[in-house]
Amino acid sequence: MNNKGKGLLALLGVAAGAFAFWKYKNMSPQEKQRLKDKASETGRKIKEKVEDVEETISGKYDQLKNSAKKEANDLAN
Repeated sequence: MNNKGKGLLALLGVAAGAFAFWKYKNMSPQEKQRLKDKASETGRKIKEKVEDVEETISGKYDQLKNSAKKEANDLAN
């Protein structure tokens, strides 16, 4: 991507951010609270998924480690 494309992309990003800021400032308190609640709920769901993935990876790692130890013991005997 050339510099003109990067500059245009950056300009669009700044414009989108400014629009989002303006839109948020003009929201009613109820709309702001709904947006905050939605963001909190999304964050909670992401955290739960990360914990699930972490548990899965940890379990697979333990299985692999135990399997490797068993193989090493079998080869040593």
